[in-house]
Amino acid sequence: METRKIFLNEDEMPRQWYNILADIKMNPPLGPDGNPVKPEDLAPVFPMNLIEQEVSTDRWIDIPEKVLDVLSIWRPSPLVRAISLEKALDTPAKIYFKNESLSPPGSHKPNTAVPQAYYNKVFGIEKLTTETGAGQWGSALSFACSQFGLECRVYMVRVSFDQKPYRKSMMETWGGKCIASPSMETKAGRDALEKDPNTPGSLGTAISEAIEVAVSDQTGKTRYSLGSVLNHVMLHQTIIGLEAKKQFEKAGDYPDIVIGCAGGGSNFAGLAFPFVLDKINGKQIEILPVEPAACPTLTKAPFVYDHGDTAGYTPLLPMHSLGHAFVPPPLHAGGLRYHGMAPTVSQIVSEGLASPRSVTQLEAYEAGILLARTEGIIPAPETTHALACVIDEARKAKEEGREKTIVFSWSGHGLLDLGTYDKFLSGSLHNFVLSDEELAKAEKIFENYPKPSLLKSF
Repeated sequence: METRKIFLNEDEMPRQWYNILADIKMNPPLGPDGNPVKPEDLAPVFPMNLIEQEVSTDRWIDIPEKVLDVLSIWRPSPLVRAISLEKALDTPAKIYFKNESLSPPGSHKPNTAVPQAYYNKVFGIEKLTTETGAGQWGSALSFACSQFGLECRVYMVRVSFDQKPYRKSMMETWGGKCIASPSMETKAGRDALEKDPNTPGSLGTAISEAIEVAVSDQTGKTRYSLGSVLNHVMLHQTIIGLEAKKQFEKAGDYPDIVIGCAGGGSNFAGLAFPFVLDKINGKQIEILPVEPAACPTLTKAPFVYDHGDTAGYTPLLPMHSLGHAFVPPPLHAGGLRYHGMAPTVSQIVSEGLASPRSVTQLEAYEAGILLARTEGIIPAPETTHALACVIDEARKAKEEGREKTIVFSWSGHGLLDLGTYDKFLSGSLHNFVLSDEELAKAEKIFENYPKPSLLKSF
């Protein structure tokens, strides 16, 4: 019998996160005056202990024991060899996936939700606000807050709120409060509804609502929590790739290709960044972030300074962006419907350390069905985007007659997305592809914005 799963013991779990800011140069975030943002400027939004991580350039940052205690509920996660998928594709490639669907909320998101809740708790914060697209981040933060005794308020993008009601049920089971966004509770929400009463919502608007609620709390006991994009979020997720490297060492193997779906960037970064470090140090490896053709931030959007939210509450961040006013079409991979991309992910793409790809919604679901009918696990819509790229690379390996090792991040399970699978199987699911005209319209917002420098780290 062939070995499918490579495990680590709990005492082999990484004790430090990897910080890519030690190895690449970055453009600074900018404030309203056009000057770099100071750490203290972020204090109304985040606790200072997380701000310190956000700006740190230390390569390794210790993981607190209380964080490890909660992560050990499901970590280390297994590295799985997709033997049945390999056979179905008749490929010489070896395909592995890091299974992040085994956390209580069913995705990679608790890898950062748990430390964020912990750092807020020790700082004296009592309540966290956040946004969520597909609901995975809102579920993760609700779970994490329940572990540390914090209140949690989640603004969920309206189209996903309607499409995925059981995500709301998960959040409220863990004690979180879930509100459809745009809502009438905030100025940002009311402005969005006044502009378009039938808007499907966007992550940008939901972020604006959550930030507005956090900074307007006069008690000072509320902070905002973000599930992607920012440096400290990418940092926490690197536990995925650090575990994977240990598991490949056990297997006597090493990947030629690393793949992850990319919306805001955290899932991709979590697996990829520890391997980016190897690539910076001379390792020959392909690193592929995969995004939807309907929201092609890395493959089509410019590298610019832009706000992370629709209302412009956040600093200007150096990132690939479709514009903070962009409202993506209602594709079902809600976690990939974001107008921008993490600055660190954007930077490694600009430096040629990663090569982005995009796939259509139907291509993604075709890959998800194939995987479910071979490996047996039903993937989340976000994960299917990575899968589509994995299958393409495995087929290329067959055409070339080359043995390759491919690893991808299984970002979450699709058990709460079965309604969308029904639509795909019935032929009622359609593609959305961003047109050049829509892209040009979105880019007009940057005409009066500063431009980031094209830095080179090596």
